[in-house]
Amino acid sequence: MAEPADKKVDVEHAASHEESPPVYEDVSKSPETAGAPIIQEARRRGLQPPAIIANLTPEQRQELELRLRKKIDLRLLPMIIIMYIMNYIDRNNIAAAKLANLEKDLGLPPNSTEYQTSVSILFVGYLLMQIPSNLFLNKIGKPAIYLPLCMIVWGIISAATAAVKNFGGLIAVRFFLGFVEAAYFPGCLYYLSCWYTRKELGLRTAMLYSGALISGAFSGLISAGITANMNGVRGISAWQWLFIIEGVATVGIAFIAFFILPNFPRTTSWLSEEERALAIWRLEEDIGEDDWIDSEHQSFWQGAKLAFSDIKTYVLMVLLFCIVASGSVTNFFPSVVSTLGYNSVNSLLLTVPPYVLCVITSFANAWHADRTGERYVHIVWPLIFSMIANIIAATTTSIGPRYFSMMLMVPGVYTSFVVALAWISNTMPRPPAKRAAALAFINAVSNCSSIYASYMYPNSAAPRYVVAMAVNCTTSFIAICAATVLRFMLVRLNKKLDQGIHVEGAINALPGEAAQHGFRFKI
Repeated sequence: MAEPADKKVDVEHAASHEESPPVYEDVSKSPETAGAPIIQEARRRGLQPPAIIANLTPEQRQELELRLRKKIDLRLLPMIIIMYIMNYIDRNNIAAAKLANLEKDLGLPPNSTEYQTSVSILFVGYLLMQIPSNLFLNKIGKPAIYLPLCMIVWGIISAATAAVKNFGGLIAVRFFLGFVEAAYFPGCLYYLSCWYTRKELGLRTAMLYSGALISGAFSGLISAGITANMNGVRGISAWQWLFIIEGVATVGIAFIAFFILPNFPRTTSWLSEEERALAIWRLEEDIGEDDWIDSEHQSFWQGAKLAFSDIKTYVLMVLLFCIVASGSVTNFFPSVVSTLGYNSVNSLLLTVPPYVLCVITSFANAWHADRTGERYVHIVWPLIFSMIANIIAATTTSIGPRYFSMMLMVPGVYTSFVVALAWISNTMPRPPAKRAAALAFINAVSNCSSIYASYMYPNSAAPRYVVAMAVNCTTSFIAICAATVLRFMLVRLNKKLDQGIHVEGAINALPGEAAQHGFRFKI
């Protein structure tokens, strides 16, 4: 006689449990070695939370998530912002050093391209290291050790710039500075994507990049103070003090970062059992698939292969390349502002307001982009202002309109840039190795523009820098076109997902609740 249906189900259920791997509810125990059982458990249960999270009431879940997010924000964001401030200062303080007689002291001919070469060579090293660095960070899963260690090295190299005596020494130091600094920004973009959901990522990316914008403002003030008050102190020139003071500060901050930064959710010890489980589950729930498991699941070449075989990578590459190319003026912003006719100290002070405005517009735009879930419009409208700014700068020599254009240049580009950065992680969320490779590749290629852009701002092109402004305007327009193409692609892919058609690169192949969860690309 046939067994009752419910008994048959119970038997099968028991059998499945005998064959299943053990469930690790306490994910705090051996987080680096428990990765395989955890991902097997996730696949077995479908898109269901672990028991420790499933047993929470909605109110308890909300309270726990709020507490977790605040803890992550406080431990992670202030530190990486301060670190990025120093990253950007150490990279761009050569522009302020130029106004403090760097060229004269090193014997660089004023009408040659040697200074431009010393600026562009940094981005050669920056380009070479980004993809290997990000894949290595993804592999080891220890950003709290890796990023500060890189920071110590680049701080030492930056301070050593004060000791160079000629063009050859300057070129060598700048190349290695770019080589080591390459680890930081793409590493941080990936780092954030391992802690925050897609709807939280835009604002946090803007907060990270505010470090660059704040450094643009404060570096002008710091440089003005050093240039005005420290030239000749202890027989050292003002430009040398710039490198020494800022390099030493970088090393000091890096040592502090060792004790503050978290690693990835599974490799962070100061989270409680519930907080760690929720930190992992939030990302799985957001996408429909688990994120960083352990070092054994992170393949260097598989991640790179997936990134390079996805057509969206190249559209995003064009988008970010053109946005960064439009913003190449920031590498020479003190020189551009000095064409207004003020002395070096006042010119440095005048570089501050555009960056302050940019911080405000970037935060507001990213916050609204996250609130609405929209990306395309929040990228396009600032680029329109960037085009207007470059047109004004190239067509007039009047002080008022020119400074107005400078006030728009920086906000126009970087208000768009921070949302575009978040769009990368939103568009290629999993697997983590693919996301790490894509972020590094796109960021590396986008910075290639800084290699050629260095030659668009010779002293002879002042004050209007017509070629540079025309190129910046054109690249802003191309970026708008690339964003438009990507939006059409993502809309089409979302329609396929709505119809139940498999989409390569989307999280759409999981059983049961994953389909109901409804992963869609953000547009």
